[in-house]
Amino acid sequence: MEIVSIEKKTFEMMVASFNALAEKVAALRRRSDGGRMERWLTGEEVCGQLRISPRTLQTLRDRRLIGYSQINRRFYYKPEEVKRLIPLVGTLYPGGK
Repeated sequence: MEIVSIEKKTFEMMVASFNALAEKVAALRRRSDGGRMERWLTGEEVCGQLRISPRTLQTLRDRRLIGYSQINRRFYYKPEEVKRLIPLVGTLYPGGK
């Protein structure tokens, strides 16, 4: 294990900087969406709620009928996007697929 020694004044400045950063992050979080972090849904959850296949979900993405975010190879969907599509899925895909 390596031990690093710094002056007390330097340490106090680092702690103050960290606290200032933490406060800025908290303020930004409060400002966006009232401070609550929204839970995004996975593709499996969306398919289950809409009762559609993964391929149909891909078609909805391709046709830009559902908004999404992609992180690496996974897609995530906002709950309000899914709720908006619930009444439309039966008319877009009468067989449920």
